[in-house]
Amino acid sequence: MAAYLQWRRFVFFDREVVKEPPGPEGAGGKPFALPPGIAVCDSGRGSLVFGDILRGGDGSQIWFLPRSLQLSSFQAYKLRVTHLYQLKQHSILVSVGEDEEGINPLVKVWNLEKRDGGNPLCTRIFPAIPGNKPTVVSCLTVHENLNFMAIGFADGSVVLTKGDITRDRHSKTQILHEGSYPVTGLAFRQSGKTTHLFVVTTENIQSYLLSVKEYSHLELDTHGCGLHCSSLSDPSQDLQFIVAGNECVYLYQPDERGPCFAFEGQKLIVHWYRGYLIIVSKDRKTSPKSEFAGSEAQNSDKQVLNIYDLCNKFIAYSSIFDDIVDVLAEWGSLYVLTRDGKIHVLQEKDTQTKLEACKSLLKNLFEMAINLAKSHHLDSDGLSEIFRQYGDHLYNKGNHDGAIQQYIRTIGKLEPSYVIRKFLDAQRIHNLTAYLQTLHLQSLANADHTTLLLNCYTKLKDSTKLEEFIKASESEVRFDVETAIKVLRQAGYYSHAVYLAERHAHHEWYLKIQLEDIKNYQEALHYIGKLPFDQAESNMKRYGKILMHHVPNETTELLKNLCTDYQPSGESEGPGMLEGKKANSEEFIPVFANNARQLKAFLEHMTEVQSDSPQGVYDTLLELRLQNWAHEQDKQIKEKLHNEALTLLKSGRFKTVFDKALVLCQMHNFKDGVLYLYEQGKLFQQIMHYHMQNEQYKKVIEVCELYGEQEACLWEQALGYFARKEEDCKEYIAAVLKHIENKNLMPPLLVVQTLAHNSTATLSVIKDYLVNKLQKQSCQIEQDGQRIQKYREETTRIRQEIEELKASPKIFQKTKCSICTSALELPSVHFLCGHSFHQHCFESYSESDSECPTCMPENRKVMDMIRAQEQKRDLHDQFQHQLKCSNDGFSVVADYFGRGVFNKLTLITDLPSGKPAATIEAGLQRELLLHAKRST
Repeated sequence: MAAYLQWRRFVFFDREVVKEPPGPEGAGGKPFALPPGIAVCDSGRGSLVFGDILRGGDGSQIWFLPRSLQLSSFQAYKLRVTHLYQLKQHSILVSVGEDEEGINPLVKVWNLEKRDGGNPLCTRIFPAIPGNKPTVVSCLTVHENLNFMAIGFADGSVVLTKGDITRDRHSKTQILHEGSYPVTGLAFRQSGKTTHLFVVTTENIQSYLLSVKEYSHLELDTHGCGLHCSSLSDPSQDLQFIVAGNECVYLYQPDERGPCFAFEGQKLIVHWYRGYLIIVSKDRKTSPKSEFAGSEAQNSDKQVLNIYDLCNKFIAYSSIFDDIVDVLAEWGSLYVLTRDGKIHVLQEKDTQTKLEACKSLLKNLFEMAINLAKSHHLDSDGLSEIFRQYGDHLYNKGNHDGAIQQYIRTIGKLEPSYVIRKFLDAQRIHNLTAYLQTLHLQSLANADHTTLLLNCYTKLKDSTKLEEFIKASESEVRFDVETAIKVLRQAGYYSHAVYLAERHAHHEWYLKIQLEDIKNYQEALHYIGKLPFDQAESNMKRYGKILMHHVPNETTELLKNLCTDYQPSGESEGPGMLEGKKANSEEFIPVFANNARQLKAFLEHMTEVQSDSPQGVYDTLLELRLQNWAHEQDKQIKEKLHNEALTLLKSGRFKTVFDKALVLCQMHNFKDGVLYLYEQGKLFQQIMHYHMQNEQYKKVIEVCELYGEQEACLWEQALGYFARKEEDCKEYIAAVLKHIENKNLMPPLLVVQTLAHNSTATLSVIKDYLVNKLQKQSCQIEQDGQRIQKYREETTRIRQEIEELKASPKIFQKTKCSICTSALELPSVHFLCGHSFHQHCFESYSESDSECPTCMPENRKVMDMIRAQEQKRDLHDQFQHQLKCSNDGFSVVADYFGRGVFNKLTLITDLPSGKPAATIEAGLQRELLLHAKRST
């Protein structure tokens, strides 16, 4: 129970008397006065509604006062209006009144939006009677959904109308409650789909559940209240039913009693307005009670109007009035109607003014100001400013713990640097830590804040808080992880930094700390092996040299895995796994600097398991094997290394880098490799020169024998080599001369000139060569003479034939066809060449009427040769090239001379028109050529 005497009093409302609007002539300013006889009132839908008693012959009126203060009315009853209820969400007004004395009261439902003769339309009228005996209506309430209406009576009955209350046909009326005590208050409470009706009498309080058919009820208390002393709060107080007794004010839920407040005094009127409880009570307790222990006072004593803030526990306004009829709420203000017809308006001050009043009244009333701001739904910026001022107040008083709590409440609105600067002193570091922790919890910290918080932890040596901060779950991480890692590393908290880096996948920081600070190379290598391929590859390129220096074997194994079929360690293998990726092994060769043994193992592994390894792998492996071979002293091992290097060369992997492999072999004086590469590159002269430099005469002869067919100049070079030797080389010179003679590679004169430089070579060395050469040439001269004689005889014979053709007739004596070999019959075709044909055979097989089908193939060959010679006559560049490159220039000249390069041949194949005399000459020339070809 709260004692209201301890509550602080404020003046949060301004009081004024409502005055008449100015007239046409500017007159005005007088207090507005209501018509006399006002008995009941209500408000809603933009108007204040009043009901009076009979005045003269006009009957009982219902009055409407809009904001413009232009009164309007209509006659509702003949005698009096006793109750009014204006719905807030509908333009429906429900009234209870009397038309005659002693007659049951009538309930009328008015539709204010529809008109009937200028007055609101009355949609329903029914008598207000609970049973057969008449009684007085004590209270009335209507549900905003227009489906429930409850009427309370002085005999303790409550009548409930369910259905559409605006129509008789669609509603049902029944007695909900019966008792022996007058009903003093009714209120509907709607929560979701559940509807309750609170019923209060002078002696008890009950709640009815209307959402079920049986209408179950529950008695909440055994004491009640007077008329007008109950109300329903808004959602800020959870829609509690308020009952004001003379000693306390009680709040009720549908199923239990809530808190109570000790507001003493005889209560006359109770209302709820925007989170405030409005109570009108007598100023002194000497006045006797009215009919229902709380009705209007019987004298004109002063009455006190108090406005309470139950949430923040203060009195927002208190004032004395003369004989209050009721308090209405409309247009955002409170209107107090007094018995003398005046209307007083209470206008609530704005929130900022109220806050200033709290802070100016007493500097430490910040808590109340905060509660007040929250209850008035002040925005977060306004609340933050109050928290800041409260924090400054506590800070100036030296209460740093309390101040930091207020500053924490400003996070998100107040710039953090404002608070941080106040607590940078070492003695206040724990307050700064608390503020920074909250800043991180709300995910509003930047990298600088994280740095500062971690430095606070390290200076306080609070390992527990530090671990709690960095080991928060993934969803609770509210700081920049990379910044935290840097700070922890600088402070020497390597294990914490490594934990953060590993947990949040900052691989570079993890490896940097492990390798540079902790020096745990084995763990760093194991960590790389668990990374995805791309990250493992990049980190091995970065840290591979360090790891190779300290853990060479494990590093080599990881590189083998990375370059073949990489799968991160720890992943289970199965048929559904994706094929592993492969790194470029050539890119990791620099990692093995100063570690040739591991490099050799790595390269050999790559060439074995991955035949398509990059060329650099094979080049490096060859160089490595050649180095090992060159420096090895043990003969057996050297032989093994020799075979390995030669095998690698013969693997066929060096075709595209022939020059590079050759240089490597030459650098390391690897004889067999050099010779092999020369042979593969068809560098036969280099092979022979290599043997010449080493004075291996037999090898020189062997090279000439092996490759002389492909490159004939080898024999000439060999002869020149042996000719320059001063030592006795007759055996080798004889062998060379024999081959030169057999292949006719050099003219004898050139051979003599070559050997003339050798002082040891005598005439006996080339005697046999010269004798054989002269004999062959003699034989050749004799054969040429015989051929010349033959050609001369053939030429003479052909000329005779030509003369015969010119001067004598040609007798055709063929008896058989040259095609079908049958007996020749007329008609037939004869040619000068001596062939005869049946005409039908000639026409069937001949392609041209002027050519012999039998001789035509041979004639065409001759003609093609003539045309080819004609086309090649102007090929001077080709002639010059062949002349320079040939060992026998005379034969080249003779060949081109024979082709007719040096004379112009005019070939007449067709008879020019208009020159018949040349026909015989052209035919004879053609026949001569064809005959000469057949003779050869």
